[in-house]
Amino acid sequence: MSWLHRYPKEIQALLLASLINSTGSALMWPLTTMYVFGELGRSMQDAGLVILLQSLGGIGGQLVGGAMYHRIGVKKLLVGSLLINALSLFALPVVSSHWHLYMLTMLVVGFSNAMTLPAIQAFIGFRFAARRGEIFNTIYVGNNIGVALGTAISGPLADLSFPLTFVLNGVTCLLFAGYFFVYLNRVDRSGGLQIEAKTSKRQQKALPLLLNTRVYLYMGLGALFLWLGNCIWNGGVSPSILSEGQPASHYSILWTMNGVLIFALQPLISWMKRTFARKPETQMTAGSLFYLAGYTVILLFPQYGAMVAAMFLATIGEILFQPAMPAFISERTSANAPFYLGVSGGIGQGGRVIGPYIMGILYDRGGLEPVAWLAVAAAVLSFGFFALNHRLQRSRNAGDGAAGEA
Repeated sequence: MSWLHRYPKEIQALLLASLINSTGSALMWPLTTMYVFGELGRSMQDAGLVILLQSLGGIGGQLVGGAMYHRIGVKKLLVGSLLINALSLFALPVVSSHWHLYMLTMLVVGFSNAMTLPAIQAFIGFRFAARRGEIFNTIYVGNNIGVALGTAISGPLADLSFPLTFVLNGVTCLLFAGYFFVYLNRVDRSGGLQIEAKTSKRQQKALPLLLNTRVYLYMGLGALFLWLGNCIWNGGVSPSILSEGQPASHYSILWTMNGVLIFALQPLISWMKRTFARKPETQMTAGSLFYLAGYTVILLFPQYGAMVAAMFLATIGEILFQPAMPAFISERTSANAPFYLGVSGGIGQGGRVIGPYIMGILYDRGGLEPVAWLAVAAAVLSFGFFALNHRLQRSRNAGDGAAGEA
């Protein structure tokens, strides 16, 4: 892929390591429900509880990871959390026969994995400040290629052995930890981490940071409703396809399509960013409109062809939104970026916690239609919060400009 050659070898290595890690992560997450229900013989309610605990762990992990970045340093935070995550994954086959231990371990898996997210995003923002937006997008694309690869081989691996998927996920996580240990030691020797140490002295305390709500709150709430609406794929589209007697492969095709489009639509997204969506806050607002259009299509035309069209629209929204959020935080919060990345990510994760439960209730009572109405309403609220965030940033920039002229 010739587009990689425009990046220095340091970034190429980071992209490759991220791709391998995302491939390993994708081996397990699509199979959690199948494992709990099919292999462990538990109820679907128990399977939902496990996913809920993992998501709650993810909220805590993002908050702690963002708050601890400057306190213990990126090397200890990243390598330590990845090692904990790998050990937890290796423990899953052992503790599976003890239900409460299994649930606790899944909580730790969600927590330790999420701790790495604000750490990696903040490090990229500090290390590659001049090209952070471009690199966030490229890593996002690479991670989704890994997700597509992982989900494609997860089924055959699960047919061989479910515990094998846990072990291989742990191995890729261990390799990722080893990569960062070597890489960050090299950066440290070149003085790169000393710059971050000086930056950390400018970080404020948590309470004053939380009071600066215009930086994170409205964007975080926009992400919360965006992820809540996105639960329609598991909470509405998936059971609808199965209840109509269509093969489960029709549902997996939608996600294969998602992975292909994320890579194939990059020229279109680049054009959008050059023309009407140049700033991260504009990209998030535009992305929510594409999500809204996709959910509206499902609501009005609840057939499989409409679901394919909706996935196309929602994928455009995803590509616009995902890299824009860390880019926005990194550009505006300087030394405090790790804290705000953790807080905004934790708020957004809340949508993934409550979404499956609410949509499950709605689907049981009325099928796909009430779920689609909820997704549309969530997308409208998401657009509203992103638009408010955009307006606040414009007023802030106008105020800064007026102050500069004075």
